Amino acid sequence: MRTRIWISRRLTWGFYTRADRVGGRSRLAVVAAALRRRAAAGPLAIAIVVVVAAGAGCDVIGGSGSGPSASTEGGEATRRVERKATNPPPGLPAAFTAGQRLDWSACPAPSGAQGGGDAPGDGWECATMKAPLDYERPGRDTIDVAMIRKRATGPERKRIGSLLLNFGGPGQSGVVGLPRFAGDYAPLGERYDLVSFDPRGIGGTAPVICGKKKYEGGDACEKHSGGLLPYVGTSQTARDMDLMRYLLGDEKLHYFGVSYGTRLGGVYAHLFPKNVGRLVLEAPIDPTLDRLQGEISQVKAVQLAFDRFAEHCANAYDDCPTGSGPEQAGQRVIELLDKLEKKPAPTDGDEELDDSLAAHAIANHLDRGKEGWRPLAKALREVMERGTGSKLLEEAYDHGPDTQSRRARADAGVGVSARSKTSGGNGTSAFVAITCADSNLRPGFTKSEEMTKRIEAASPVFGETWAIGVYLCYDWPFKGESATPDVSADGASPILVVANTGDPTTPYGGAKRMAGELGEEVGVLLTVRAEGHGSYPFNRCATRAVNTYLLDGTTPGYGTTCS
Repeated sequence: MRTRIWISRRLTWGFYTRADRVGGRSRLAVVAAALRRRAAAGPLAIAIVVVVAAGAGCDVIGGSGSGPSASTEGGEATRRVERKATNPPPGLPAAFTAGQRLDWSACPAPSGAQGGGDAPGDGWECATMKAPLDYERPGRDTIDVAMIRKRATGPERKRIGSLLLNFGGPGQSGVVGLPRFAGDYAPLGERYDLVSFDPRGIGGTAPVICGKKKYEGGDACEKHSGGLLPYVGTSQTARDMDLMRYLLGDEKLHYFGVSYGTRLGGVYAHLFPKNVGRLVLEAPIDPTLDRLQGEISQVKAVQLAFDRFAEHCANAYDDCPTGSGPEQAGQRVIELLDKLEKKPAPTDGDEELDDSLAAHAIANHLDRGKEGWRPLAKALREVMERGTGSKLLEEAYDHGPDTQSRRARADAGVGVSARSKTSGGNGTSAFVAITCADSNLRPGFTKSEEMTKRIEAASPVFGETWAIGVYLCYDWPFKGESATPDVSADGASPILVVANTGDPTTPYGGAKRMAGELGEEVGVLLTVRAEGHGSYPFNRCATRAVNTYLLDGTTPGYGTTCS
């Protein structure tokens, strides 16, 4: 369901290559200074953020956004009440807080950096928020943060406030994503304004550009967006969220984050525990693992999910393309990937299916849980028996809210997941820039080779593809923030953590650790005994528990399990 970004085998690092064998497959070792990625589906807009001083001339003060309210009660329209918060983010010049209002108006069509497409239509409002480029020096340069909302559809007197949503990534445009997925959150949209935004570096918010038409590596990122790269990390975006909260008129932040969005929500809770309202962290990352440890944990989970699919396939279908069980399935798929590495399969479109895209597509099917098992069997049968890869290629690019990151990994040349049919835009550049801004891991050659072998050994089917992720930040021109995020939030209101036991992207063990790291009286874990990456709104029990928490403020009892 969410975004998984992959670094494809086409990611090359110029000055050194080697071949070794894993399960009979050859691998190109990635070691030098330039990432080379597959061309994006649409042309990347070349945008350079214009920064201006936060004082005179920054146009911080906007209109009130006083459009008609959609709320009705007793057959009569009710007047919209634009609320005002009393607790502005500390340390900011008044131009950002007292001097700024969000000027909501009809949304334009998505920009090239957002991937293009049609305007979302009636009922959607967009606004631009001014934020400091650097929160440690807020009186200097600013950035524009792109926002979108749909006003609450229920009576004004029952409106709770705004619910900020992040669908995963990093690299996912919330301005594009929210109109696509709003139907999933319709019950919440009766009492909340549904709000999303483009995080820093993405789409309409200071987009990172790493090449003219495709991702061209760290040097290109520095050339085109060097002034932005130190300021696109998760902690900076979390500070943007607190400014949003204040300008939206909420004393506390109500938030729903998926996959990578749980890192963003956890960091926010750590930075602003007193401002935590009702936070849902669904399909959470493991905050105790660094980026490379996370690769091992994830590839093990994907392999286990594949094995469960293979067992089901063997028992359910007489013509199961993966054979009699997990062992034979692994052998057959490894042989398939070897074949696709040497000669990609044709598809209905212009693009061919290579081994990297096939591995990503299989994992995307697994992210869909049991609903993805039958389509996966059909897609594998097509490519194994007919030699065409249209069904697998479609799933490599089209997935639930957290697949944008998996595509970006494939495009950047790596394996993580967003809830959207991915499009063009700058998602790959943003994924790499945010990942490397967050992580301070810059392993040298020897350690990288050791970690590569560990990842490959962790999964016969997916290890080789995931292993390339070791080199994602190898030549990044700036230091990252930390090895792991701090999500401790002592004093915060209870935060609901929701996790599937069979999640192949963010393994269940990480959810337990997320709840623990938030704090003993803060993190509340809801366990869902299900396959797939995320459960809302697909699992009735989990959906009911999440809605009860967000609408009534009541958390499930400790140890609650859904099945």
